[in-house]
Amino acid sequence: MAKTAKKAAADVLPLYMNGLSGRMIRLPSPSGKKRQMLLISGQHTSVERLYSLAEYLNRYGGVTSPDLPGFGGMDPFYRIGEKPTLDNMADYLAAFVKLRYKKNQHFTIIAISYGFSVATRMLQRYPEIANRVDLLISLSGVTHKKDFKWKRRNSMLLHGLSWVSAKRLPAFLVSNTIVRAPVIKFLYMIAEKKHPKLRGAKEAENRGRIEFEVRLWKINDFRTWMYSCVTLFGLDLSGSHVNLVVYHVSVDDDHYFNQVVVESHMRRIYKDFKLIKTKLPAHTPTVLATAEDVSPFVPPKIRSLLRKEPQV
Repeated sequence: MAKTAKKAAADVLPLYMNGLSGRMIRLPSPSGKKRQMLLISGQHTSVERLYSLAEYLNRYGGVTSPDLPGFGGMDPFYRIGEKPTLDNMADYLAAFVKLRYKKNQHFTIIAISYGFSVATRMLQRYPEIANRVDLLISLSGVTHKKDFKWKRRNSMLLHGLSWVSAKRLPAFLVSNTIVRAPVIKFLYMIAEKKHPKLRGAKEAENRGRIEFEVRLWKINDFRTWMYSCVTLFGLDLSGSHVNLVVYHVSVDDDHYFNQVVVESHMRRIYKDFKLIKTKLPAHTPTVLATAEDVSPFVPPKIRSLLRKEPQV
């Protein structure tokens, strides 16, 4: 049974890092469970969106999930005069790990989409942290710009639009003209039949999802979101080896990634690659509300790995 809203709120704590303010999910380990899991979100997210996944994973051990700067309502790097580069994101995550976990404590990383890019860069830059990771799980992770299915022309167009939109003035103009509740609702309503998150759902359910999308667009810093898109369109993490096995959960008929290419790039980085397929109606659902919603993200093979005693 899902926890009450009051109990869920108690599991979300304030987070202050490097002059930036955000939030984190903190779920202690159940009795007898030694595994500690670091859940790293992707773009366009919030602790509310991730909470049910964190709660589901909690049956296997303790779960911690911090905001990334600029996402989920956390202050962006721009607040302290820095850019949200992948290296800055990786350094922030490494600093969080050093504060959250004891010096020689081992932990599991479960990272989603762009969050896996951040995690990979952290492991490349901080091999001493990589040595403490007992299990590495990618949920639709990405490590190279060619992982995406888009045609070169479309990719170049989106890259250019993202680059322009990541500038201060364009980002300000878009945030105050397009990223507004009435406009967002209108755009989602006209795309309702084609949007993978909305297609096939009941009208009342779609209304709730659209309201949630509005909140996500408002609390995630638009300029950071665009900068992260620029990062992904130019991404290539294949230059540095990480001595870990990655268990990659891929979605059948993923709208975004070419899984054959994803595997080839991850094999260049990691010691070994294990592919685990799952079926989902979309790349990621908008709201993870129940165990039924969450369970496809944690397919049987992953559950089996999480149930095992952590190898230290």
